[in-house]
Amino acid sequence: MTLDATKIGHVVAAQMEALEMRFGNDCEIGDVCTIVEVIGPHGSEVAMRSSEMRPHALIGLIRIAEQMALSTPAEDEE
Repeated sequence: MTLDATKIGHVVAAQMEALEMRFGNDCEIGDVCTIVEVIGPHGSEVAMRSSEMRPHALIGLIRIAEQMALSTPAEDEE
């Protein structure tokens, strides 16, 4: 069985659309982090990849995302 990236593509496309509506074209994308749950015969595991390799910067990005996830509905995070 191959992994179907359709769900990731839809989430990223929705994120980009929301960012363009919110910020326009005068900005650029900074650091990016993806976190994915992979479910299979082995059970459930989490995979993460980031454009930022400095641990202190990555942890800061993750902590800000955590605060957003805990304080607002998911639709408002884009």
